Amino acid sequence: MPTDFRRVTLRALDESDQGEFLELARASAELHHPWISLPSDVREFREYLARYVGADEECLLVCVRGSGDIAGVVNVNSVIRGRFQSASLAYAAFARTAGMGYMAEGVGLVVRHAFERLRLHRLEAQIQPGNHASLRLVRRVGFRREGYSPELLFIDGAWRDHERWAITSAMVDIAPTAPHSTLPER
Repeated sequence: MPTDFRRVTLRALDESDQGEFLELARASAELHHPWISLPSDVREFREYLARYVGADEECLLVCVRGSGDIAGVVNVNSVIRGRFQSASLAYAAFARTAGMGYMAEGVGLVVRHAFERLRLHRLEAQIQPGNHASLRLVRRVGFRREGYSPELLFIDGAWRDHERWAITSAMVDIAPTAPHSTLPER
């Protein structure tokens, strides 16, 4: 996992990002297709933003340190507590900065955030087999391949096959944190 995070920072998506986010998403539509679709108009942006106000979802922007330019977005989805202490990650680079390594750093920061601050134990990423850039990214960050699921997610009008990748808090070099209060003692 990248340990040098000097080029990017994270911050939560908010209403003030609407114009820049939509511009970047529209300019990146070809890069994202058929892997992911991001909001492309004001209504979709507001619905997207509203999804991330609960305790079981988080939307973080990967920003270039210094300029503050948005390089990408990482979502921590479907946080499940109790014995699982797990969540799913979804992410997308924006075309303007794609291929510069910002997203590997950003996803690395989100992994640390999830394990240290959210006190999760496990993160999963589901990736379509043809999405080679995304597969390289999770390998670089330290995820391990755990399996293959036919017709796992409905994307771009069809049920798509996905590889399942995961990383646990034991796989990264982080300071131990107290377990989340929802984790049973036994």
